[in-house]
Amino acid sequence: MGGPPLVALQELGPRLFDWGWVSNNLTDEIIPALQGHIFLSFVSVAIALLISLPTGIFVSRYRKAYPPVTFVTGLLFSIPSLAAFALLVSVPGIGLGWQPVVIALVAYSLLVLIRNVVAGIDSVPEETKDAARGMGLTPRQILFKVELPLALPIIVAGVRIATVTIIGIATIGAYVGGGGLGDLIFTGISRNFPTRVIVGAVLATLLAVLADLLLLWVERLLRPWARARRA
Repeated sequence: MGGPPLVALQELGPRLFDWGWVSNNLTDEIIPALQGHIFLSFVSVAIALLISLPTGIFVSRYRKAYPPVTFVTGLLFSIPSLAAFALLVSVPGIGLGWQPVVIALVAYSLLVLIRNVVAGIDSVPEETKDAARGMGLTPRQILFKVELPLALPIIVAGVRIATVTIIGIATIGAYVGGGGLGDLIFTGISRNFPTRVIVGAVLATLLAVLADLLLLWVERLLRPWARARRA
């Protein structure tokens, strides 16, 4: 008599956002999920860059290797993420966890990173390289003191694209036990609890935006000639 019947309360369903749940689970669930997502994204970008940079330099020197490399990396990029995770989980020695997620994320990043490394090196004017040779620089010195520094803006642009892509795809890795913010999203969907979904989605979006802005700042920091020109 003093309140609504139980059926009526159940029909109301969950609230769209529960700040109480956020405050109660900040240290136990939300922060660990964010840390896991940062780990997946950082490790994947780092490994992909370690592979792509020497590969891009190699294929920029030996152009016959460029088409097959882009074909293979393009093929990897075209595989749907869920299919890639499922295939990797079935490989003996990998199984569930963060390993298949990192492998898939690295594979998705190779195409854009290698292309941008090659495009960056190609953007260096031939006259600049001729001037460096005239000063007595060796091919190795020209690469590290002339070509790569001048190619840096295009390379970092590729890193920015790859990073944002990785942060987005990493959320799907929760399906195979990869952890991260995808755990909050998919658990919230399965439990019909919108707060989890919103927190996971918002944090993933903010992480992608902050990573993009940070890489933009790093790009400008590594371009002292641009800062001097503006001054």
